[in-house]
Amino acid sequence: MSELSLAEVNNVYFDVLKEIGNIGAGNATTAISTMLNLRIDMNVPKVELLTFQELGSAICPEDETIMGIYLEVQGDIDGSMMFLMKLDSAHFLVNKLLGKENDEAQEFGEMELSALKEIGNIIAGSYLNALASMTGLTIAPTIPYLAIDMAAAILSVPAIQFGKYGDNALMIETEFGDDVMINGYFILLPELESYDKILSSLGISL
Repeated sequence: MSELSLAEVNNVYFDVLKEIGNIGAGNATTAISTMLNLRIDMNVPKVELLTFQELGSAICPEDETIMGIYLEVQGDIDGSMMFLMKLDSAHFLVNKLLGKENDEAQEFGEMELSALKEIGNIIAGSYLNALASMTGLTIAPTIPYLAIDMAAAILSVPAIQFGKYGDNALMIETEFGDDVMINGYFILLPELESYDKILSSLGISL
């Protein structure tokens, strides 16, 4: 069993996690910029270690409908991750990608849902690639699952994982765009042993 408690993560550990978040957000912004053929700026990501109770209120009210992409992480580390977006941001990105007029009132069809999953997959992959590059670890995502539902329902998925992986999650809030700024929330839930591996691979003794 791991001796590391996420409640004891000190400033050194947190700075490392924050740097991984910054690089991942930069990679994701570059990927989205290339996909949409747009020049996109990114604000400095906000990185926090939060309990599940804090996680819900940090994103939006529990009854607000949002988009969530969930996948598990395998390889040298185990855990799960999510990427969340509010619906106005999801509509904007999908319509840009499909070359359509932005209409937030229109429901997502099969084509839009497929595009959303691809966008989420690319963004999630950007974060995992940043983590793999910094640590030298092999990290592979599973096939992503997409859901559009109330925040409380979507966040119930990582809530179940909390029992297996620990009491805290790393949340990275990113804001990127051109005329319209998009907010996205990346949640990483490594198991505690995987935190050990991540930090040890970066030369941080536990």
